[in-house]
Order: sequence, then structure tokens, then C-alpha cells
Amino acid sequence: MKKRILSLLLASGLVFSMALLTVGCSPKAAVSPENAPEDTAALWAVGGAKDKIVVISDIHLGIEDKYTETLENKPLLIEFLQRLQNTTDVRELVIAGDFLDEWYLPVYYPSYTDVKQFYKNVIANNQTVIDEFNNVMDSGIKVVYVPGNHDITLEADILQEAMPKIVQARDVKGLGAYYTGDRNEIVIEHGHRYDVFSAPDTVTNAELCGNDDTIFPAGYFYARYAATWVLEGKPKVEKNLPVVTNVPDESDVDQYGAYTYYSILKDISTYMTPNEGLEEKIFDMRIAGFNDAYTYLDFYPTQQKDGTISAVLFKNIQRTWDERQKLNNVKIPNGFIEAVSGTLDWKYFFKQAKTQYLENPNENVDVVVFGHTHGPKLQEVGNGKYYVNDGTWVDNLDKPEENRTFAVITTGNKDTAALYKFAQDGSVIDISASVNKETD
Repeated sequence: MKKRILSLLLASGLVFSMALLTVGCSPKAAVSPENAPEDTAALWAVGGAKDKIVVISDIHLGIEDKYTETLENKPLLIEFLQRLQNTTDVRELVIAGDFLDEWYLPVYYPSYTDVKQFYKNVIANNQTVIDEFNNVMDSGIKVVYVPGNHDITLEADILQEAMPKIVQARDVKGLGAYYTGDRNEIVIEHGHRYDVFSAPDTVTNAELCGNDDTIFPAGYFYARYAATWVLEGKPKVEKNLPVVTNVPDESDVDQYGAYTYYSILKDISTYMTPNEGLEEKIFDMRIAGFNDAYTYLDFYPTQQKDGTISAVLFKNIQRTWDERQKLNNVKIPNGFIEAVSGTLDWKYFFKQAKTQYLENPNENVDVVVFGHTHGPKLQEVGNGKYYVNDGTWVDNLDKPEENRTFAVITTGNKDTAALYKFAQDGSVIDISASVNKETD
């Protein structure tokens, strides 16, 4: 369970930190990605209609191999893409966010100011994967990218230069929702729009930094802290964290929200203890509107002299959530306490899929696909409607049977949805039944 929480935290930054922690096709020998034969087998026995939309996400390709969550699985991803090219009933491949990664970096990674060059370097470090995506597009399959939180600052022109035929679904900076299918009945987004720790935040630190370019949410800072702990070998270091002793009454929505935010950070900060001291200026930020260095205590909420609970970074974060939701095009907003409490619970994202799309009378959506949480899920809501989370391709999961997963939506008069795992031996395993449950 701790590994599952870690994965969620690292994914969100919080939904990123605490995963570091059947019916199938016939097995086949793995194909060498560098020398794939022209007759590479399709992923499944193809049908006559080109009616399938494949969704993958949370690939987390890094700037260096020592700072990446997907290294062991990279050759398998390339093989998957090669076989996809010969799967002739596939219409589209959608990358639902967290494709490239700017968050899985230790705090001691050198400070930089050129974000575009950073992503160019990430692309160069993963050129074989980029090349195979380009081959997928050359094969006639449309490839679409939707932003995630770990590539929240990736500019469209940088990705377009590397993948000229890619379609990018963006609405506001750092976010996008892609509608597709025969009837525009399928919507695909990363899911971080509804996550306090991961949704773009140009509001909370605007006064501190003197500008409204501070897009990084709180999860970015915690992701860097958590990545440091993981890369240092998960040391156990005593931390004298400030303690909030005056618990607000739940009727005080403002301060109880601040306390809830503090409580989540307290629990995970007690679990993750990198070697760096609490008062060291470990966050040297010269990008995305920041131009200063901060300590962990600047980030960590505590009781202020006036009795309120807050911090230097993300001061009174509970008071900016409503404005952030408006700026981030959330169709039906919710309260801060519900949002922050649901950060580590997949059911919260399931509820958002229903609220924003499946049960929204202003939408005509039958299938919602999210990524973000790293946990594959398939829930049939009724009347042919589905919520799907397509999972992740990162290397180390506490549930290896749920790794290298992807969603397949078959569009038509009535859609169907399924989840698959790409196994190490090249077999494609239907895991729909095993993840179609409201547990975990």
C-alpha cells in the first residue's frame, strides 16, 4: 500500500510520490526494437473496420537515464509501437499526458532557466521512442497528445518540431481535453485538472513572485522532494517538522481546508525523509515565474502568529482553488476540502469523470479516459457508458501485473472499452475484468 501511495504522490507530485515504491493473445518472442521485421505481428487479430482508439499515458521519459521512471520498459514501449503500426483497425493513438517529465528530478539537479532546451534534451535522450511514434504516424495512425502535469510547461512548438504530424489537444496552458469517436462521444484528458496538487496554479504564488506565470502547482515541489528521497535510497532521517496543535472546527471551512492540506503533507513528509535539511534552500527555482531559492519549511504549512495555517509557498492555498478551477476550465467546480481529500483516492477521479462528463447534461460523452493516478481502472457506469484509467508504463510498480497498460476504445453506435497489459514476452493480456471493481 505504501508503494501505491508513493506512486500516486510522484504522479501528482503528490499523485507522484508515495508507486515507487485472464484472456490474452498468444505469447510471442520479444522483437528487438532496433531491428523489427516488416512483418512484425499486430497486437491482436485485426477487424475489418478502422474503429479503435488506443490510449496510453504516464510514460515519464526523463532528461537522463538516471532521472527517468521509464528505462527498463522503454524497449517494450518501442516494440508496442512497432506492433501498433501493423494493427490496421487502430484509428488513433492518444498520449494522455505525462509523456515527457520535468518533475522527476532530485533537488540537487542543477538549476536551469531555459525550459525549451530542457525538453529538447529530454527528447534527445529518448530519440528512439520519438522516432517510433513518428513511424506510427507515418503508418497512417493519427497520434494525439494531451498535456499532463509532469509536462505542464512543454510548449507546443517543441513537441511539434520533434513529432511534426502530431495533433495537440490543448485548452488552457498545461491542460487539454480531446474529444473523438464516431459521435465525438469519447473524451480523453490526463485528469490533473481536478487535482489540487497537480492542476496549473498561476494564482497562489502570484503575489510572492510578482507575476502570474507561476504555473507549477504544489505537487511539483513535493515531486522534486520525493524524487530526491527515492534517488538517495529512501533514507530514514529524523525531521523536526512543525506541528499544528490547534485543529480547526470543520465548520470553519477555510481553516479546516488549510488543516486538511497540512495533514496530507504531514503524513507523507514523515514517511519520505531525504538527507537534505528542512532549512536548506533546496528548491532553486529560476523557471515558470519563480526566481528565488526556497527551503522545505517555506513549502510546509504551519500555524502562523495570527492562528491561521499557511506557508510561504502556496500561502492560503485553500482560498485560490475556486479561481484556479475557473482559469483551468473546470466545467462543474467542487470545494477545496473534497478536492484535497481526494488526491490519493482513485474514486475521486472517477467521481469527477461522472460529474464533468458522463452525468453532465451539457455533455454527450459515453466514455471518459484519464491517466494521472498510474492505476488502471475500468468502470461501466450503465447505459453503455464507461470510465477508464489507462494506467502507466513506469518501471517499478508495487503491482507489476498492472504495468505497461493501455486502453482500447472501439467506437460505433455503441462503444466498448477494454484495458490491456503488454507483457514482457510480447503477449497482450486483457485485464479488464481484474480492474473492473471499486476496491483498492
